[in-house]
Amino acid sequence: MAQLDTLDLIVLIALLVGTAAYFTKGTYWGIPKDPYAASFANANGAKAGKTRNILEKMEESGKNAVVFYGSQTGTAEDYASRIAKEGSSRFGLKTMVADLEDYDYENLDAFPQDKLAVFVLATYGEGEPTDNAVDFYEFIMGDDVSFSGGGAAEDRPLANLKYIAFGLGNNTYEHYQALVRRVDAALTKLGAERISAAGEGDDGAGTMEEDFLAWKEPMWTELAAKMNLEEREAVYEPTFGVTEREDLSADTNDVYLGEPNKNHLEGKSKGPYNSHNPYIAPIVESREVFTVKDRNCLHMEIDVSGSNLTYQTGDHIAVWPTNAGKEVDRFLNVLGLADRRHMVISVKGLDSTARVPFPTPTTYDAAIRYHMEICGPVSRQFVSALAAFAPDAASKDEMARLGEDKDYFKEKVSNQYFNIAQVLERVSEAKWANIPFSIMIESIQKLQPRYYSISSSSLVQKSKISITAVVEEIRVPGSKPNVVKGVTTNYLLALKQMQHGDVDPDPHGLTYAITGPRNKYDGCHVPVHVRHSNFKLPSDPSKPIIMVGPGSGVAPFRGFVQERAAQSKAGEKVGKTILFYGCRKPSEDFLYRDEWEMYKQALGESFELFTAFSRETDTKVYVQQRLSEQAALVDELLQKKANFYVCGDASNMAREVSIVLGQIIASRRGVSPEKGEEIVKSMRSSNQYQEDVWS
Repeated sequence: MAQLDTLDLIVLIALLVGTAAYFTKGTYWGIPKDPYAASFANANGAKAGKTRNILEKMEESGKNAVVFYGSQTGTAEDYASRIAKEGSSRFGLKTMVADLEDYDYENLDAFPQDKLAVFVLATYGEGEPTDNAVDFYEFIMGDDVSFSGGGAAEDRPLANLKYIAFGLGNNTYEHYQALVRRVDAALTKLGAERISAAGEGDDGAGTMEEDFLAWKEPMWTELAAKMNLEEREAVYEPTFGVTEREDLSADTNDVYLGEPNKNHLEGKSKGPYNSHNPYIAPIVESREVFTVKDRNCLHMEIDVSGSNLTYQTGDHIAVWPTNAGKEVDRFLNVLGLADRRHMVISVKGLDSTARVPFPTPTTYDAAIRYHMEICGPVSRQFVSALAAFAPDAASKDEMARLGEDKDYFKEKVSNQYFNIAQVLERVSEAKWANIPFSIMIESIQKLQPRYYSISSSSLVQKSKISITAVVEEIRVPGSKPNVVKGVTTNYLLALKQMQHGDVDPDPHGLTYAITGPRNKYDGCHVPVHVRHSNFKLPSDPSKPIIMVGPGSGVAPFRGFVQERAAQSKAGEKVGKTILFYGCRKPSEDFLYRDEWEMYKQALGESFELFTAFSRETDTKVYVQQRLSEQAALVDELLQKKANFYVCGDASNMAREVSIVLGQIIASRRGVSPEKGEEIVKSMRSSNQYQEDVWS
């Protein structure tokens, strides 16, 4: 056989690589949308034999309705569970709840005509799917979508699919309800039949819950008529079985005391670290950046070296909180569980499709402290469900009234920002010992990580992540004023106090289990993971940028300016860098005041800072006014294709900045206001205009 020369080898290798690429479709080197996203299976070990075929799963579990959810913060998952629960208890549907990322969708064309699919979809960011809905969204929206039966889109391959859709969104965002509207249109185009109008809940208007309640009743009426369902009296049927374990104690090694998974329980925490598997990161620095005593803003440095966690400037860090001891005690007391708080319990799904939201065996205390959103808002539907377990007739009547009368509920509960334990203790001083713990697990959302814009540059400090967080507090006036404390920011404040020598930190009267389960967070550690963001600097540092970030909205821009200062010091050409920053008073809450001076020295004339102080004088000045004053400079930079960034409050500031920008463009370029708005929308579409906002 003749010897292969170098050219022959190169050609042969190229052919082999090309063949592998064709047959694997890039499986081994494809770049995912989110470089930090990974499945729960990666953190805990894949479950053998778990099917990704939804039809197979429904068939083997005897289900005739599946409720899919696309959720970023857990709210859509909660609504999906409520739909499934009500469909089962009121109409006898055999329901299951399904995470969109757990299944494949090529066989939806074989979905049986006598079964139902429900899609509960949150719109995330700028009209994007939630992390767990990305694959489904890209599949169903694809130009060349194809199904197992081989039919093309024009063949209406989903003609057998009957579905219902409910969307969660925020009207302060540009792409309000984009996901549910796009998916609804795509399903209809593919031949699927929607039963009842798609529902839309608006978090921006604060009407999410009432929007859902108003939508679901006519939906159930239409569904019952379409599928010949008979309504029956709804009776509570537990999804989970809760068993107290006298054979185990909280000291037993295999009892979870707040650990998120088995690796953490066994002290063998390992990556990849993600939304199912946090890294227990040391806090290497913490300091107060406000200069007033009655308000707090924290700057923290989180060390992620050795974790393989990486970030890019503009990404988000997720902090996994723990509930305050005061609220844990309140919850246990009102349910009559205080004496049994350390009792070990096992929780299991009474249905093969039910997913227990935390690892077990655990204790009542650990489940409540680390896994349940006990300080979250309360729904009328939840209050109605608890009426049956009231300790006396008067309490039952009051709970029923709260559940039925939305105005009364708003006055007594919503406007007071009460959590569920506060509601129960105000309705009756007696213990609510008849409430099954299972209904609390089913009805209270899982305690979710909170996301913060990273305020450092990955170029400057790749192994340390900066957080800038205002400690949250809502004061509700009244004869018995209620003060609502931010769950995560007060937890971080406690950690900061401990790091600065406070042996028993109790910010605002709150205490936390800050050393974590079995003292695994001792030494000032916090559980975190990183989430990818599309909020990014231009790849070319010579391109100009305009940033608008009042208050803690300046966080990502500290990272942006920090990076550009480092690039300038390294000899790179850096484009004009403009920051509009606002706060109350320069003497109270001017974040990173000294640092901006330092960056100015590094960047020279490339950097300009425009400030707006809302309480320095009798006339309130906001960033949008400063933006308008600099109309000539702003438009000049936009004409040079400057990127425009906004970070902060979505409901007021961000919306007004967008309006002002349209006005600037219209006046400077001599076009109509409508044309100015159109240009701003075009900037958004091309990613020249980027937002990292919240409400």
